[in-house]
Amino acid sequence: MIRIGFENRGYKDFENPVKIKELIDEKDYTYFACKVNNKLKDFDYTISETSNIKFVGLKDSDASKVYECSLRFVLLMAAYRVNKDLSLIASFNVSRSTLFRDKTGAPISHEVFLKIKEEMASIVKADYKFERQTVTKNEATEMYNSYGFIDKLGLIKYRPEDEVHIYTCDGYKNYLYSYMTPSTGYLTKYELMEYEGGIVLRYPRSELGGNIPEFVDEKTYFNALKEVREWGKVNSSATVEQINEHVERGDAQNFVLACERRHNQMLDEVSSKIVSNPDVALIAIAGPSSSGKTTFSNRLKTKLMEHGINPVVISMDDYYLDRDTFDFESVTDFEDINLLDLKLFNENMRDLIDGKEVELPRFDFVTKKRVKGKVMKLDKNSPIIVEGIHALNKRTTELIPQNRKFKIYIGPQIQVNLDDHNPISITHLRLIRRIVRDKQFRNSSAENTLSMWESVRNGEFKWIYENQEGVDYVFNSELDYEFCVTKKHILPLLKEIKNDSPHYNLASTLKKYVKYFRDIDDDMVPANSLLREFIGGSCFKV
Repeated sequence: MIRIGFENRGYKDFENPVKIKELIDEKDYTYFACKVNNKLKDFDYTISETSNIKFVGLKDSDASKVYECSLRFVLLMAAYRVNKDLSLIASFNVSRSTLFRDKTGAPISHEVFLKIKEEMASIVKADYKFERQTVTKNEATEMYNSYGFIDKLGLIKYRPEDEVHIYTCDGYKNYLYSYMTPSTGYLTKYELMEYEGGIVLRYPRSELGGNIPEFVDEKTYFNALKEVREWGKVNSSATVEQINEHVERGDAQNFVLACERRHNQMLDEVSSKIVSNPDVALIAIAGPSSSGKTTFSNRLKTKLMEHGINPVVISMDDYYLDRDTFDFESVTDFEDINLLDLKLFNENMRDLIDGKEVELPRFDFVTKKRVKGKVMKLDKNSPIIVEGIHALNKRTTELIPQNRKFKIYIGPQIQVNLDDHNPISITHLRLIRRIVRDKQFRNSSAENTLSMWESVRNGEFKWIYENQEGVDYVFNSELDYEFCVTKKHILPLLKEIKNDSPHYNLASTLKKYVKYFRDIDDDMVPANSLLREFIGGSCFKV
């Protein structure tokens, strides 16, 4: 007897093993994924022992990922049916959506866009089944050859397992490193739009309750991503295969230094922009978690000192409100900008810029109160560097004239693909950095870091991303070689995540692509590298 427990719906006994898809009404398109004992499973999975199952919708991050990958599959299938010679590549994210471009660089015509859009709608309406197969590497190689998936052929040689998973849908085959929805008929919630010669696939996001985000045309950020993409082509590091080839031919150290030189070039660029504008008195730096803000701030300060400028760094943490001035127990968002004394911060910054002597506060994290800090008076060669989650928020520096401010957004804008159809997530890169750093400096487990990640992400969407457009400089803190270094740090930590952990599925996703990278020794990473902020050994205080 097999007893299956349904969340909030009791249980049911079965005499024989049963497939998940047999437990649902095939016409019920409410749920897009299923978790068996908390592990994400394909709907064709057979339950052969007593288990608890949970069907999840688009408010669940795992289910929304399944939905997005299934949509990506259908878009690629539609493009293949419209024109077998059209090779789409999943490029970078645009406004929380995925941009697809022609791999040749040619713009996709309006006529072809309309045909793909029509074919995709037809595939969804036909409600074709997704069927999962497990094949040998040789069989997968033959399939990739038949479709002209040269990029997948380059990656498969690094796969440690002997078998490969493939999905078939009405004769079309592909694999996107994810389970699929039961059929294409589930995928009715999406939008396609033309953008910059490509196609943007817009899909529901779990952090928005399963809704499609409003499209925001962020030109500054988009142009920064284009530059990153071009850098990957020039440096031969746009795919895992290309990165691994640097290591395999014994060129790892030069590859590391080339990536570090790119950071140096960007530091030269941003410092030159600041130096060339004598009005700049406050440099505001913000970015999401694990962007490398601390190391970047230190390196920027050093770079400016080369030009005879001696910046001072002021921490916004010292402007927290005294704990006894508000109802701390009712606080649900500890990143809330309203927990800062913005009035005092603005007044202090304005007075310092005006050449006045100011006694700065210092927040005592033991007593949870502000106390007297150091007295400071700045000269004209000492701009203020402010780094923090709210540094780019208009309210933070509303008393400072626009011409006196220089705003920098920092984030790892990775443009590395597993293959043409599978870009590596920027968010996952940051999460890996944070897990490694939390273990290195706080002895915090991966489980603990993962448990906080959703809250961290919510804070980023609420307080950071809306302020990134229109900045004076976007600094890409990603290093194309970093997965080769962090692999040895992250895999043992991810393996500690138990099967019954609510974070097991995310940990499995991270392991899926990190395993493909060849190793690079930590010793090859310079002491002033931004990566040292996470793996340790930095020459800066982090």
